[in-house]
Amino acid sequence: MPPAARTPLTRDRVLRAAVRLADKHGLEALSMRHLAATLKVEAMSLYHHVASKDELLDGMVDLVIGEIELPSATGDWRRAIRGRATSAHTVMLRHPWAPLLLVSRINVGSNMMRYIDATLGCLRNAGFTWLQADRGWHAIDSHIYGFTLHMLSSPIKPEEYPSAAAQYLPMLPAKTYPNMYALTKLVAEGKHDGKEDFAFGLELILSGLAQLRKKR
Repeated sequence: MPPAARTPLTRDRVLRAAVRLADKHGLEALSMRHLAATLKVEAMSLYHHVASKDELLDGMVDLVIGEIELPSATGDWRRAIRGRATSAHTVMLRHPWAPLLLVSRINVGSNMMRYIDATLGCLRNAGFTWLQADRGWHAIDSHIYGFTLHMLSSPIKPEEYPSAAAQYLPMLPAKTYPNMYALTKLVAEGKHDGKEDFAFGLELILSGLAQLRKKR
């Protein structure tokens, strides 16, 4: 019986395997040798599809960006941008290695270009100036990536907030730190969950942009 035909190695297959590897083990486990072993090929075979580790990382980021919902240029701009931001946040949580790469590298992949272009188109068609659209999407993306990185790097899980607050409460003398004490006490007693709210910050930015648009 002849051996089963091997699935051809392609750039897309290499990138998707790298994304799965990073999702499972983190970027620190990603090497060309490890990736080649996962694909059951020789490491040198990978270089026919990605010229370097940097090109591999750029391709992975662009693949992840392709998962984000693009905003429509027509209809309610706030709903479109809200959907884009929420989708981006969800995608970044699904690929926890991606946010830091996004903010620390210059990304010029086709998915990234479509992502930016669609965002600018949505804001421009809503009546924002070029300057407002540019600063607007940067403010939104700063919130997305900053909030997501904070969530991913926090040493305390949300479900641990009440017990952590109770533990820290004795370290906060009420007379010295009255406001911190009061808020921490609410969390410790279960009267406030203490959780960060992605939507809260996003709505502040959208409301600010809406007011800026009215002043034109």
